[in-house]
Amino acid sequence: QVQLVESGGGLVQAGGSLRLSCAASGRTFSSYGMGWFRQAPGKERAFVAAINWSGTSTFYADSVKGRFTISRDNAKNTVYLQMNSLKPEDTAVYYCALSGSTYYSASNYVDPAKFNYWGQGTQVTVSS
Repeated sequence: QVQLVESGGGLVQAGGSLRLSCAASGRTFSSYGMGWFRQAPGKERAFVAAINWSGTSTFYADSVKGRFTISRDNAKNTVYLQMNSLKPEDTAVYYCALSGSTYYSASNYVDPAKFNYWGQGTQVTVSS
Protein backbone atom coordinates (compact mmCIF):
# COMPACT_ATOMS: atom_id res chain seq x y z
CA GLN A 1 0.00 0.00 0.00
CA VAL A 2 1.60 3.23 -1.17
CA GLN A 3 1.06 6.30 0.97
CA LEU A 4 2.03 9.89 0.21
CA VAL A 5 1.72 12.47 2.97
CA GLU A 6 2.16 16.17 2.23
CA SER A 7 3.01 18.80 4.81
CA GLY A 8 4.19 22.39 4.98
CA GLY A 9 1.19 24.25 3.62
CA GLY A 10 -0.28 27.29 5.29
CA LEU A 11 -1.08 30.98 5.05
CA VAL A 12 1.61 33.38 3.85
CA GLN A 13 1.73 36.93 2.60
CA ALA A 14 2.53 37.73 -1.00
CA GLY A 15 6.28 37.68 -1.53
CA GLY A 16 6.80 35.10 1.18
CA SER A 17 8.04 31.52 1.04
CA LEU A 18 6.86 28.05 1.96
CA ARG A 19 8.46 24.63 1.70
CA LEU A 20 6.22 21.67 1.02
CA SER A 21 7.30 18.12 1.83
CA CYS A 22 5.89 14.82 0.64
CA ALA A 23 6.89 11.64 2.44
CA ALA A 24 6.36 8.36 0.61
CA SER A 25 6.05 4.85 2.00
CA GLY A 26 5.18 1.42 0.70
CA ARG A 27 7.10 1.44 -2.58
CA THR A 28 10.60 1.77 -3.98
CA PHE A 29 10.45 5.54 -4.05
CA SER A 30 13.88 6.11 -5.58
CA SER A 31 13.06 4.35 -8.86
CA TYR A 32 10.27 6.62 -10.08
CA GLY A 33 9.48 10.18 -11.08
CA MET A 34 7.63 12.49 -8.72
CA GLY A 35 5.49 15.54 -9.34
CA TRP A 36 3.62 18.38 -7.71
CA PHE A 37 0.23 19.55 -8.95
CA ARG A 38 -2.19 22.15 -7.63
CA GLN A 39 -5.91 22.79 -7.80
CA ALA A 40 -7.47 26.17 -7.18
CA PRO A 41 -11.20 26.54 -6.43
CA GLY A 42 -13.27 26.09 -9.56
CA LYS A 43 -10.27 25.06 -11.65
CA GLU A 44 -8.83 21.80 -12.88
CA ARG A 45 -5.77 20.23 -11.33
CA ALA A 46 -2.67 21.75 -12.93
CA PHE A 47 0.94 20.68 -13.25
CA VAL A 48 3.46 22.57 -11.13
CA ALA A 49 6.79 20.72 -11.17
CA ALA A 50 8.33 17.29 -11.70
CA ILE A 51 11.59 15.52 -10.98
CA ASN A 52 13.05 12.32 -12.34
CA TRP A 53 14.02 9.33 -10.21
CA SER A 54 17.59 10.47 -9.59
CA GLY A 55 16.92 14.19 -9.18
CA THR A 56 19.04 15.02 -12.23
CA SER A 57 16.17 16.36 -14.32
CA THR A 58 13.48 18.83 -13.27
CA PHE A 59 10.69 20.57 -15.15
CA TYR A 60 8.38 23.44 -14.20
CA ALA A 61 5.20 25.08 -15.31
CA ASP A 62 5.88 28.49 -16.84
CA SER A 63 3.87 30.15 -14.08
CA VAL A 64 6.29 29.00 -11.35
CA LYS A 65 9.59 28.86 -13.21
CA GLY A 66 12.28 30.81 -11.38
CA ARG A 67 10.26 30.92 -8.15
CA PHE A 68 9.70 27.26 -7.23
CA THR A 69 12.28 24.49 -6.85
CA ILE A 70 11.55 20.78 -6.70
CA SER A 71 14.04 18.41 -5.10
CA ARG A 72 14.13 14.94 -3.60
CA ASP A 73 16.00 13.00 -0.95
CA ASN A 74 15.79 9.32 -1.86
CA ALA A 75 17.38 8.28 1.43
CA LYS A 76 14.41 9.88 3.21
CA ASN A 77 11.78 8.91 0.61
CA THR A 78 10.80 12.56 0.46
CA VAL A 79 10.21 15.11 -2.28
CA TYR A 80 10.17 18.85 -1.62
CA LEU A 81 8.77 21.95 -3.25
CA GLN A 82 10.44 25.19 -2.22
CA MET A 83 8.15 28.08 -3.10
CA ASN A 84 9.54 31.61 -3.10
CA SER A 85 8.10 34.98 -4.14
CA LEU A 86 4.61 33.62 -3.65
CA LYS A 87 1.69 35.36 -5.34
CA PRO A 88 -2.03 35.31 -4.54
CA GLU A 89 -2.58 33.29 -7.73
CA ASP A 90 -0.49 30.50 -6.22
CA THR A 91 -3.32 29.86 -3.74
CA ALA A 92 -4.47 26.26 -4.18
CA VAL A 93 -4.43 22.78 -2.72
CA TYR A 94 -1.06 21.25 -3.59
CA TYR A 95 -0.76 17.54 -4.28
CA CYS A 96 2.31 15.38 -4.65
CA ALA A 97 2.20 12.35 -6.91
CA LEU A 98 4.32 9.25 -7.54
CA SER A 99 4.70 7.93 -11.05
CA GLY A 100 5.04 4.34 -12.16
CA SER A 101 7.44 5.48 -14.89
CA THR A 102 11.20 5.94 -15.03
CA TYR A 103 11.62 8.60 -17.71
CA TYR A 104 14.95 10.39 -17.56
CA SER A 105 13.53 13.75 -18.67
CA ALA A 106 11.17 15.27 -16.16
CA SER A 107 9.28 16.99 -18.98
CA ASN A 108 7.56 13.63 -19.52
CA TYR A 109 5.68 14.01 -16.23
CA VAL A 110 3.38 16.91 -17.08
CA ASP A 111 0.35 14.68 -17.67
CA PRO A 112 -1.44 13.66 -14.43
CA ALA A 113 -2.20 10.32 -16.10
CA LYS A 114 1.51 9.43 -15.73
CA PHE A 115 1.05 9.24 -11.95
CA ASN A 116 -0.35 6.26 -10.09
CA TYR A 117 -0.45 7.52 -6.53
CA TRP A 118 -1.53 10.83 -5.01
CA GLY A 119 -1.33 12.47 -1.63
CA GLN A 120 -4.28 13.98 0.17
CA GLY A 121 -3.20 17.55 -0.56
CA THR A 122 -2.07 20.51 1.51
CA GLN A 123 -3.62 23.97 1.38
CA VAL A 124 -1.48 26.95 0.42
CA THR A 125 -3.06 30.38 0.79
CA VAL A 126 -1.25 33.54 -0.28
CA SER A 127 -2.75 36.81 0.89
CA SER A 128 -2.26 40.07 -0.95
